[in-house]
Amino acid sequence: MKLIFSVFLILFPYLIQSSTYYVSNQGSNSNTGLYPDSAWETLQYASDQVVGGDTVLVLNGNYTGFDLRTSGNPYDPIVFKALSDSVIIDNHNPVTNDGINIENASWVWVEGFKIIDMPRAGIRAVVGSNITIRNNFCHQNYRWGIFTGFVDSALIEYNECCYTDDEHGIYFSNSGDYPVIRYNICHHNSCCGIHMNGDESMGGDGLISFASVEGNIIYENGATGGSGINCDGVAQSVIFNNLLFFNHASGISLYRIDASAGSYQNKIYNNTIVQAGDARWALNINTESVDDTVYNNILITLHSYRGSISIDSSSLPGFHSDYNLVNDRMTLDQGNTVISLAQWQNMGYDQHSWLAGDYNSIFVNYPSNDFHLQSASIAVDNGTSMVNPPVGYDLDSIIRPQGSGFDIGAYEYSSTGVENGNITELTSPSLITYKGNQILFSGLNPLSRIMVIDLCGRIIHQSGIIFNHSYTWQNCENNSGLLFFIIYNQNTSKAQGKLLLIH
Repeated sequence: MKLIFSVFLILFPYLIQSSTYYVSNQGSNSNTGLYPDSAWETLQYASDQVVGGDTVLVLNGNYTGFDLRTSGNPYDPIVFKALSDSVIIDNHNPVTNDGINIENASWVWVEGFKIIDMPRAGIRAVVGSNITIRNNFCHQNYRWGIFTGFVDSALIEYNECCYTDDEHGIYFSNSGDYPVIRYNICHHNSCCGIHMNGDESMGGDGLISFASVEGNIIYENGATGGSGINCDGVAQSVIFNNLLFFNHASGISLYRIDASAGSYQNKIYNNTIVQAGDARWALNINTESVDDTVYNNILITLHSYRGSISIDSSSLPGFHSDYNLVNDRMTLDQGNTVISLAQWQNMGYDQHSWLAGDYNSIFVNYPSNDFHLQSASIAVDNGTSMVNPPVGYDLDSIIRPQGSGFDIGAYEYSSTGVENGNITELTSPSLITYKGNQILFSGLNPLSRIMVIDLCGRIIHQSGIIFNHSYTWQNCENNSGLLFFIIYNQNTSKAQGKLLLIH
């Protein structure tokens, strides 16, 4: 009883302080903020009031941004959530030149905002951990759509970052580890779609380690240079199921300029990269970026001279590349000379790789940006299963493999467009346990994934790969009503069921 009472005392401050507040540009900061008709007026006032566990729901309208320097905690993050797609931040916050600034704070969620025309970043998060930036639209901000610095365990997902004037769509920087950057759309940014930079001069170990960059769609970036996915000092990370097309600089780059070491021990799996006619190489590896592995990628370009893989001699130790679909052009000296696939294979690389041939025979309609595979595509069934894990599904969440082998590229060919595995309707309530603002899924197979959708088919929550037998959906109280969940298993089967959330 003493132990239970002690735990209660520890949790009691969070239990009594957690509140849901509303912000409306028709509200007043003298209101309580507890209901839509008594909403506060400004985001900054809300930011100054919140504590761990509080949720701020923002009603339609145009707003000045906010600066937040208060942390949540693992049980009770601070949540700022737009209630519709018409919540627009078009003036920077009162403290910095960014729309939303999260600084010296951890366990914070920002979800659903449109942030346009900021002098610096749409969303900036620095010096913290466990920051979730989800489902935001960052348009025509001057320097970055989303920027982080010294943030560990960030989750950046389902955002669209486009038309930055000066630099990158998403910039993850400064020795932050364990980022998950997935399902974002980055396009028409001046430099990189996604840029990661360890930047040794800023402190820390000068590396970004254990990143997962998955399922992003990146196109028409790089008019002033950079890469679709740019990695300066990114180590022991996975980059898979990304679609990069018609970018104008490099495709994926692994290198060292500012970091403490090259980009080493990375796994580059099942990406589709189709470079524009004025672009650089599809895959660029240099400056002692050793021990990288490149499997099941489509690495092609419309450029007449540049081709698939550019790697320098300092990065060849421990390099593995195979089961890719490529052009007949490789280089060991950054394009000064070009060697054929046959010459490249004589060096021991890409022994099971294929020449691309006619692009129209690979993709459904690549001039119209449809990079799904045709049924007779050379990419179908010609990949390797050595990418599993982490690759157990494709960009459309279709389970791999669908045929006799893994397909090459971000998409797995499926005649139905959905999984062909068995479907099991779950009836046992023991699989799901409700725990306040959390839902625990138990009895899972390792390497499963969970997707939760609403009645309109919109994705409400998605887990990524689950390495254990259980998974906790945190902060589900921001959703209510009838929802459906699907559990995708690695054995090409799935289970589904219903959730009724009443708060």
